Amino acid sequence: MEQTVAELYQRWAEIEVKELSPIFYDWATSIADDSEVLGLIDDLPTSKRQPNLVFTAARFCGAPVGSYSELRPWLLSRWLEVESVIRERATQTNEAGQCAVLLPVLSRLRGPLALIEVGASAGLCLYPDQYSYRYETDQGVVPLDPTTGPSSVELSCRIEADSVPNQLPTVVFRAGIDLNPVDLRDSDQVKWLETLIWPEHDDRRHRFRAAAELVAADPPMLVKGDLLDNISALITEAPKNAGVVVFHSAVLVYLTPERRDQFVELMESMPDVTWISNEGEDVLPTVASRISVPVNGRTVLALNGRPCAVVGPHGQSYERIGIAEGASKKLAEGLLRDGPRTDAMGYGN
Repeated sequence: MEQTVAELYQRWAEIEVKELSPIFYDWATSIADDSEVLGLIDDLPTSKRQPNLVFTAARFCGAPVGSYSELRPWLLSRWLEVESVIRERATQTNEAGQCAVLLPVLSRLRGPLALIEVGASAGLCLYPDQYSYRYETDQGVVPLDPTTGPSSVELSCRIEADSVPNQLPTVVFRAGIDLNPVDLRDSDQVKWLETLIWPEHDDRRHRFRAAAELVAADPPMLVKGDLLDNISALITEAPKNAGVVVFHSAVLVYLTPERRDQFVELMESMPDVTWISNEGEDVLPTVASRISVPVNGRTVLALNGRPCAVVGPHGQSYERIGIAEGASKKLAEGLLRDGPRTDAMGYGN
């Protein structure tokens, strides 16, 4: 049965933002009970009804960021303007913080690495080797900085002590694919990316600005196009002596189930490519079916189709999923270092 717009907004409120954004929780739950506003949203194409897009478009147009009672009259009076932005743009949240949950896997892959991001937006997640990390464990905070010293971009993440990475990867190639790559030299595009950050998240805004400045100084190769049509050609661009890593975060959710299956088949057909996915629980059912811990609105990080951890959607936490039966942690880590791809990673089951 197709989900109604009211159900979409209520579910998003309860699962995605209840603990992370009181303002968006108020807006989404209120809209779920507002037939007039629901009617406006229902007239949008299905792919354009998502709360994050609608709310960002409203804020981009100058909506008051407060209670829903303040938003509602403004939204009704300015809907044509907001609708135009919704139809023109897409959610392209580029969260550098996700590097903090990618790093525990990337740091154990044999380098040098060629990183290729699917749904790269502006490419901020292609620079895990140039950010500083502060991993918060029960035993204290573990710092990790580039060899050149502390970065202007500092990422914090809660994690188990024995999952903390001890080194940054050596990256020799950075490239990304996106339907609409973001040019960090374009102030309008940068403003859109910044507006996609949720209202209360000042730390993320500060981090975005610092990361955008760092990346703009040495931008990656960004290809405009479809992931299925362009990924193979981009892989051939990588240096021959580098281990190719294709990764994505909260991207496949925007594909139809059929196209997701095609992408998974494509990744599985490339034995020399390491594939890292970081998607919602419902996006890759074969991955989600292998985990037993509650996800609770987090995303599932997987290596070559095998779940490694459940992580905060903005990179704020990392909870490792148990090692496969009969495989020790030491053996699993050793296999990770032994090559770009193996089916005996020791994660999941």
